[in-house]
Amino acid sequence: MSKDKEALKLHAKLRGKVVARSKIPLRSPDDLSLLYTPGVAAVSMAVARNKADAYKYTMKGNTVGIVSDGSAVLGLGNIGPEGALPVMEGKALLFSELAGLDAFPICLNTQDPKEIIKNVMDIAPVFGGINLEDIAAPQCFEIEDTLKKKLDIPVMHDDQHGTAVVVLAGMINAFKLSKKPKNSKIVIAGAGAAGVACAKILLNYGMKNIVLTDRTGAIYKGRKNLNPIKKKMALITNHDREQGTLADVLNNADVFIGVSGPGILNSQMVKTMNNPLIFAMANPTPEIFPADAIKAGAKIVATGRSDFPNQINNVLGFPGIFRGALDSRASEINEPMKLAAAEAIAKLVKPTPKTIIPSPLDRRVVPAVAKAVTKAAKKTGVA
Repeated sequence: MSKDKEALKLHAKLRGKVVARSKIPLRSPDDLSLLYTPGVAAVSMAVARNKADAYKYTMKGNTVGIVSDGSAVLGLGNIGPEGALPVMEGKALLFSELAGLDAFPICLNTQDPKEIIKNVMDIAPVFGGINLEDIAAPQCFEIEDTLKKKLDIPVMHDDQHGTAVVVLAGMINAFKLSKKPKNSKIVIAGAGAAGVACAKILLNYGMKNIVLTDRTGAIYKGRKNLNPIKKKMALITNHDREQGTLADVLNNADVFIGVSGPGILNSQMVKTMNNPLIFAMANPTPEIFPADAIKAGAKIVATGRSDFPNQINNVLGFPGIFRGALDSRASEINEPMKLAAAEAIAKLVKPTPKTIIPSPLDRRVVPAVAKAVTKAAKKTGVA
């Protein structure tokens, strides 16, 4: 049986991967009077008097809302809220299994950024954190930025920052192995949510020589027809204002990071690079397959797939990041917290060319990341 058929069969049997269950049995009238009326009125009034007591008396402090509009689901594109629901259920399962967090999929029947922002703000009192998921660029930037300003709970768009954190973790170890300096030339293919976030976190880690590319080619200051986000990125990347195609800017580059599409990197392009590190993360078909990249001279290759070494998987990031943010009662997930998460992930393995990152199911990851995130949150004053 193919994996597709097996997955369909299992999902049909389960009819959903997560459920809401009571924590205590309801067996007697006394139970009812304590858990519901009249006893619950005292709890409601306590929370009404002091909203912070919601963390003490309700599910809020251990609960994450997973919000999507279905506009950019996996590699499937704009398949809508119903199409997004199985994926959001899967994220909820990962939050529960790996981090002990209660997470609920919330798939909105709108792709209007202003409506999404309003909807999330309206439901925020229930949650200790909001995980934005599979929302297309450039709308995702406006949605996350606005919610972060308006809400006092952590908000993170995982397609941006979860990806970026795990990429940085892999890069830290890949740079150690290859002995490349921080000023090595890094070319990022894809200037959407993940590409922009990867560029930003690498810049913040001290890797300043970055060229972003999109379908047109290199992004540089002064290029016409750039959206507002790409214009901002042009000011802080590609300081030499390189122009041309992806193939042009890869010449003598040290690193390729792909968050774009299948097959856009070929062996000849890899051969023009300098002892290259290849992170080809398009799913399910990477920008180049590992065997082809290695044959062309790549020293280390990572992909987004589980059937090759060095899988760059967001599950290494988001469960521990939210666990740490909620444990510390952080009001936001800031850049130092994300950098701390990446370093914690990188430290869990002794790097080799086939092991620059832990397995996505390595149970050491969440506690290590949560601890690092909690420490960073307290140090930066957001907890």
